[in-house]
Amino acid sequence: MVAHMDALAKLLADDDPDTVRLVKEQLMALAEENPVQLDELTESSDEVVAAHAREVRAEILGRKAREDFHLLCHLGGESFDLEQAAWSLARAITPGLCTHEHEVMVNEWGRQYLGGMSRCLCNRDRVRLLAYNIGSDLGFGGNSESYYCEENSLLPSVIDTRRGIPITLTLLYMLVGARAAVKIEGINLPGHFIARLGDIFFDPFNGGRILCQCDVEQILERQGLELQDKHLQVATPRQFLMRMLANLLYVYDLDGDTEKHGMVKSWMDALGAGASGQ
Repeated sequence: MVAHMDALAKLLADDDPDTVRLVKEQLMALAEENPVQLDELTESSDEVVAAHAREVRAEILGRKAREDFHLLCHLGGESFDLEQAAWSLARAITPGLCTHEHEVMVNEWGRQYLGGMSRCLCNRDRVRLLAYNIGSDLGFGGNSESYYCEENSLLPSVIDTRRGIPITLTLLYMLVGARAAVKIEGINLPGHFIARLGDIFFDPFNGGRILCQCDVEQILERQGLELQDKHLQVATPRQFLMRMLANLLYVYDLDGDTEKHGMVKSWMDALGAGASGQ
């Protein structure tokens, strides 16, 4: 097996693209039985070989991530862990992505938020502190200049760039709040996803600005709608994830990326089928 891997490694440096493609396919099959040897190739002194080996490993990880996410969509129903679904989605879209460092950052932000909670006397104070920590201190805000792009819907990218769309920024507020035992909820408002803590509604896309009823009514007016109780219902994990996927589907439709469009559509179908099967 070692001699065979050595031979494949030499062929990876070949100038013929078809040869390299066939070798990478063989490596992918062999790595399922012996991933350690593939890892060794990624550390090769030959940078060309190492780069191809890293691509193979990323593709293997990507396939596994896509399978895992599809299964989550199919089996999740309404009660799955939304945070883990968001990390899983990012890994499925970005082959080889490791989300551990991003999770560590969210944990740290949660500890910082908890450290200031003693000064908060009510939910309004808690929202203001969270908005200051995330919006002002960390610099998170809405990506108005490049709204329709893939990165805005992927939590790790939002954390890296400090920019996102309403639903992913709401999710970030929820995750930081949860680490301080503060239950932030997402509100699936047509046209603009917002957040709620108790009876306080606020807008993570606009720096965590607290919203009064007239603010919410104005958001709905832009959609030609009048405020009804159903508009202010808390989004279930399935509804939350479905809207995230719908945003990605729209992005890929605009970009003409048929491969990712089809992949996301299959996840949405599985998510819908999983809910109907509960």
